Amino acid sequence: TSREVIMPALEKGGLKAEEDFFLCFSPERVDPGNKQFPVHRIPKIVGGLSERSSSLAKMLYGHVMKTVVEVSSIETAETVKLLENTFRLVNIALVNEFALICNKLGISVWEVIEGAKTKPFGFMPFYPGPGLGGHCIPCDPIYLSWKARKIGFRTKMIDLAAETNRAMPRYVVQRIGELLKKDSLKKVPVMLMGVTYKKDVKDLRESPALDIIDILREEGAAVSYSDPLIPFIELDGINLKASKPTKKALAAAAVVVIVTDHSDVDYEFIRRHARLVFDTRNVYKETFKNVVQL
Repeated sequence: TSREVIMPALEKGGLKAEEDFFLCFSPERVDPGNKQFPVHRIPKIVGGLSERSSSLAKMLYGHVMKTVVEVSSIETAETVKLLENTFRLVNIALVNEFALICNKLGISVWEVIEGAKTKPFGFMPFYPGPGLGGHCIPCDPIYLSWKARKIGFRTKMIDLAAETNRAMPRYVVQRIGELLKKDSLKKVPVMLMGVTYKKDVKDLRESPALDIIDILREEGAAVSYSDPLIPFIELDGINLKASKPTKKALAAAAVVVIVTDHSDVDYEFIRRHARLVFDTRNVYKETFKNVVQL
């Protein structure tokens, strides 16, 4: 992108690369809501059109970042970002598929993960969920897949992982129908708890909750939602105002679906007053009669 798109755009006005401007790519590395890793403590990758471009970028970021890592080219820097996010895409898809298998086997996928985590080497825990959101992981690997096709290579693993993750919102709606023992969700009141793509982050980009809302509405369900960070949704044809999770609202819903597990929510209150809770985020560690896990 930097060499084939950005550089020609900059040179179009008569400027010359490596003389009038220096071009470098440095991928964004940030984990929204993660206070353990503030931006200045996350190692910064830089790769330029030339050694001069790289060294200038390294000098610039060196004033802010604790560690700056130079790679050999601008393409390498771009591909570092793609590998990081593809790694997450594929592993999330794997654990989502495990969740589906475990449900069929009558096993808790969350307990399986906790057991596997005790291995001190060769395993890194990933967690299933109602779908994949955010502006990086669902999108960046698809850029790589597109580029690969342009050079005659098919990224089978990336494509399959993306397909698996995209199918999770529909799976959530399917499970809702199964839990309620209904062939149709027409006029069934369904309340979603949390609609952002990640807990404690005010960001709706690519949020699986939006897909779940769309699919529920296709099925004719009466959808409502509660989210302390999102007072209303006016996006992609969705026009909803947040509801407060009062005793009355919770009791009125046929099922309450925990889509995003924000910290500032009284989940015990929800459990006590909801008829049925479908927990896609493993909020409830104990077993309750009215709570069903993903």
